[in-house]
Amino acid sequence: MSQIEPIVNSGTAPLANVSLCLNALQRAISRPSHLPGLVCLYGPSGLGKTTSATYAANRHRAYYVEAKSVWTKKALVQAILKEMGIVPNSTVASMVDQIAEQLALSGRPLIVDEMDHIVERNNVELIRDIYEGSGNAILIIGEEQLPHKLSRWERFHGRVLDWIPAQFATFADAIALRKLYCPKVEIADDLLKRVLEISRGSVRRICVNLELIQENALSQGINCMDLSGWGKRELYSGEASRRQVRI
Repeated sequence: MSQIEPIVNSGTAPLANVSLCLNALQRAISRPSHLPGLVCLYGPSGLGKTTSATYAANRHRAYYVEAKSVWTKKALVQAILKEMGIVPNSTVASMVDQIAEQLALSGRPLIVDEMDHIVERNNVELIRDIYEGSGNAILIIGEEQLPHKLSRWERFHGRVLDWIPAQFATFADAIALRKLYCPKVEIADDLLKRVLEISRGSVRRICVNLELIQENALSQGINCMDLSGWGKRELYSGEASRRQVRI
């Protein structure tokens, strides 16, 4: 597997999932010609998959689209062509050919985020057509059940080089997020461990909690916070607050 350079001064925390995404796409790009070139990053919401894909897109100059639940086949190919800066032809078939040609000529990969929406609309074969027409690396990204959903399309499923499960955040990830998103307040390790625990490995929830702690500390006029200082105040778990019932 090709080595990836460290993430430096990118505005993106060097999380495990960023490295996973970069390595997966790099392997597909540099694969031998006899190997398939589709790779899939999947996992629950909140693990930073889209952020990882955006960084990978910038790093590899990939074309990037985030599918919408309302997209038809035509809307999907039009969105990809818009990302490519190409005026679409009139039919879906000719637009697929345009996309495949541009990928082949440019040598640039394609990243399709929110692939579950494409699956739900039974448009999976359209992505396979683009892959077959170009031979270029394509990274698809979706939720935890995406590999199972794609098993219905055997011809697509069999062209996946790697299935990469997104990882839950580690303490090292939490430290990287603290460094990036809490420049004004020093959050102690004991409180950060509590944040990781209550967030259950979700990058999104960790970020919400870091901002919550920073705002609270600044409102008190202090620039550091540890677990004892935080006390019994609640942290964000993702659960809705229970309504107080008055009798």
